[in-house]
Amino acid sequence: MDATPAAVLTVVDGEAEAELVCGLLRAAGFECGYRPTEAVDSPLEEFTASGPREILVHADELAAAGAVLEEARR
Repeated sequence: MDATPAAVLTVVDGEAEAELVCGLLRAAGFECGYRPTEAVDSPLEEFTASGPREILVHADELAAAGAVLEEARR
């Protein structure tokens, strides 16, 4: 993502789900990324694909990206 401020859109269970959500968002035209959450449950969490991930989008696209996820959940 570029220098535009990012905002957390949602939190998912792991890296595989984060990849799926970002793929959906990218297909809809949104730039996104993900990172481990701040809540570290294990000292090894940052070295594995497990653990919750925050999905990030540009702050000014938060509502529109949220609508895409909501529609996908239906």
